[in-house]
Amino acid sequence: MLFAAVPAVIWLLAHLAADPPDEPRNVSCIQQGTDGHPICTWDKGRLTYINTTYVIQLSNGTDVLYISEESLDTRFGSLALSKLNFDSTYTIVVAASNELGSAFSQPLVFTLIDIVKPHPPKFSVEFEHSSATNCTLSWHDEAQAQHCRLRYRPLTRRGWSMVENLNGEKYSLYALEPYTTYEFQLSCKIHPKRGLWSNWSRYQNRTPEAVPTGVLDVWYRQQDVGSQQQNISLFWKALSKSEARGRILQYTVTFKALDQQSPVAEAHLTTQTSYARVMPRVNYKITVTAENSRGRSPPASVVTDLGIWDLPPPQEVSAIATGNSSILISWKPPISSTASISGYVVEWADTQRNVRLEPRPAWVKLPASNLSTVIAEHVKDEVCYQISVFALYQDRAGQAASVKGYSSAKAPSAGPQMYTTPHANGILVSWEAIPAQQQRGCITGYHIYLQKRDSQADPRVHAVSSVTAQRSLYITDLQPGEHYVLWMTASTAAGEGPWGNSELICLENAGEWMAVVLTCSIFIFSACICSMPPARKALHSLLTILIPQWQSKAIPDPANAMWAKEYTSVKAELRWRSSLFLPSTSTFEEPEPTQVEEAFVKPSTPVLQGKALLSSSGSQGHGERALESSRGHEEPRYEALPSTADGQVCEQQLPDLYRRMVVEAAMEHTQNVPEYIANPSTAPPYLPLGAGTAEDLPELECQPLSMFPTTCLLPMFPYEGNLTLDTVKINCSSFTT
Repeated sequence: MLFAAVPAVIWLLAHLAADPPDEPRNVSCIQQGTDGHPICTWDKGRLTYINTTYVIQLSNGTDVLYISEESLDTRFGSLALSKLNFDSTYTIVVAASNELGSAFSQPLVFTLIDIVKPHPPKFSVEFEHSSATNCTLSWHDEAQAQHCRLRYRPLTRRGWSMVENLNGEKYSLYALEPYTTYEFQLSCKIHPKRGLWSNWSRYQNRTPEAVPTGVLDVWYRQQDVGSQQQNISLFWKALSKSEARGRILQYTVTFKALDQQSPVAEAHLTTQTSYARVMPRVNYKITVTAENSRGRSPPASVVTDLGIWDLPPPQEVSAIATGNSSILISWKPPISSTASISGYVVEWADTQRNVRLEPRPAWVKLPASNLSTVIAEHVKDEVCYQISVFALYQDRAGQAASVKGYSSAKAPSAGPQMYTTPHANGILVSWEAIPAQQQRGCITGYHIYLQKRDSQADPRVHAVSSVTAQRSLYITDLQPGEHYVLWMTASTAAGEGPWGNSELICLENAGEWMAVVLTCSIFIFSACICSMPPARKALHSLLTILIPQWQSKAIPDPANAMWAKEYTSVKAELRWRSSLFLPSTSTFEEPEPTQVEEAFVKPSTPVLQGKALLSSSGSQGHGERALESSRGHEEPRYEALPSTADGQVCEQQLPDLYRRMVVEAAMEHTQNVPEYIANPSTAPPYLPLGAGTAEDLPELECQPLSMFPTTCLLPMFPYEGNLTLDTVKINCSSFTT
């Protein structure tokens, strides 16, 4: 029983939520082409939630046909009808019904002409060879669709040009743009006032080329190359598509000298939009034309004039930043001139650009009535531009008025690199330009800060304007010996940037500088004087007069005497150590007292034979004993030196002994003569006996002594112990040769 009641409950709930059908709306019927079948559609309205049927009642005035819906769409209904004829008028009513009620649509009355939508027509476009601006359209469509409409446009535009009520199957268009791709669209219907338009059929084609009509915008730059030649650089902007009217194949540049009586034009071809050539330094009229497959454009001409001083520049040129990558340039006309002004040229270029990589400037030509313009082509924010304004005097450009400008700016992101060069009374500060990407606008000036090290006072500020374009400054009023800290910043219109590197500087005292300069001057002057032989001779004569003669005289060395050289072959060898008489050359101080040793005399020496070396009487007894002692290898010994009766020393053997001592000294020392022997200014306070062989020693200036006693050697050893120069004194004036 419970399960049997469930369907009844569901049915009851469904009927409680269900609705009767709404009135069908927007009933329409369309037939695609003249040979198709009509399809009718309508809007069912709200959802009924129960089974609802839709039936179309089709009547031609005599018969009624009921056709049930085939579509199961809950929102829209559709039904395909059987083929209808063009002679009848039909009425359609859509009926909707369910268990809760019924509804009927408004009747739709129509004929086939009203509901038939023709197929899109097929057509073609042909252009005339004689004129690139004319074309003819031809189409083919169903026989009944003889009323058409046309719309066309260049692909670069969005708007359409319309042509209505086209009857027939052909139509001609005029005044099209040459070398331009057009889109053509065509639509047709059966009756001119009734029925449906077909969908648009599309066709695209490009019109042929035509002779260019635009005039090139030409600008130039002139630079002297020596005194007889000049480099002329020409620039021009490519023609727009509407002006070129085809693909530009080449440009013709013609030079015509104005200073020649019968000038000959010189033509050059190029495919670029610039041309440079070195020409003789005269005035030229230059023409530039563009050429495509149909012809050449009208020539654009400029006149290069070497003397432009009579063509004044515009006045009061200013540049105002407007943001959005644009700059407002304004100026006033030039002062009065005999030539009339035909226009103006505004030129601008990045101040930091590489001329080799970016040789082309940006420019715009304006009529004479314009005294301002907004430049936006090739303009970037936070970049400084050099802007020049020229007045055109019948194709001749006059003098330029220049100014720097920018579209927007910020404070520099870095400071300049600074270098310092100290001088006697100041310091030279120089710096490099900040890289372009760090300038962020036009640099308006620099600030150089100078402060004493460890000082709490405000630094001294030196301002340098960028208008002068200088990158150095000489700073004076610095205290010598004081340490200063130096740094530098750059500024734009937006503010001052950070400082770059810093330098610690200090100027030397003036007295030290003067001493250095004076010493160098004296040294250079002396070197210059001494380099000339007459000056050296005069200087020597002057020094000879001023310096005492005894200082210019070398101290003689006894070892260099001629009589000492005569005995160099003597084999007798005295054991007196030459080091007792030769002091060290490493110092000029008084040497330490030297111990004098007794030397053994070899009797075999020929010089000693036949002489009473140790006896004053001239007997040979002592000499024989000495000889025997020497032969028997006994210890040599000296006997006492006797004195004369009157107390005088013997004067016979002293010269011989002195000579032997000198000879032995010369034989034992093979070194060169010390420097102080020949140089009296460096001589030590005692007399060396010399060094080196007798043959290498120079000749003594003084004579050998003839006053030495030859009788005995008693005065030679009057003292015991140390022998010093105070004890032995030699008078050089007694030497004889």
